[in-house]
Amino acid sequence: SFGGSDGGNFEFDAIANCAGLGAQSVARSIPDYPVARVPRLVLAKGNYFAYAGRPVFSRLIYPTPMPGGLGVHVTLDLAGRMRFGPDVEWIERENYDVDPGRAAAFYDRIRTYWPGLRDGTLSPDYSGIRPKLSGQGEPQADFMIDAPAQHGLPGLVQMFRIESPGLTSSLSLADEVAGYLES
Repeated sequence: SFGGSDGGNFEFDAIANCAGLGAQSVARSIPDYPVARVPRLVLAKGNYFAYAGRPVFSRLIYPTPMPGGLGVHVTLDLAGRMRFGPDVEWIERENYDVDPGRAAAFYDRIRTYWPGLRDGTLSPDYSGIRPKLSGQGEPQADFMIDAPAQHGLPGLVQMFRIESPGLTSSLSLADEVAGYLES
């Protein structure tokens, strides 16, 4: 049991902290959880640019990965729009604005697999922030799942750096978390 910021109390037998960007903050708020086990949070912003025109690709295209991410790839949305992204922008605090000045780097990256991309066809679209445990120039850190066997608190599983590949494998991760909570 622990208290919420609104004065309420939460009672539970088990908790899985899967709060993404907020996972470190949630972990620090849990009484008796060893604060030294909370990894630093590194913010990797991924910007997207939209293409003005009919999509020229009918499938996703993934170029070779770039440090910190999968590379600027082609995505197609349900409305039939074509977007490019994400890139990797290391930031200190949450900020979801897409800087139009990043367009030049997008044109360069996209033209490695689509040389015919015309100038003036990209516009800033949206961004997201991925929770990382390692920063620019550091070896890529894997997901961190901190279970009772590591931290000593029964019924608590902490999950850090669960981003895109983790979302894709969420059912497998859920099975793993359930196994920790059942033992």
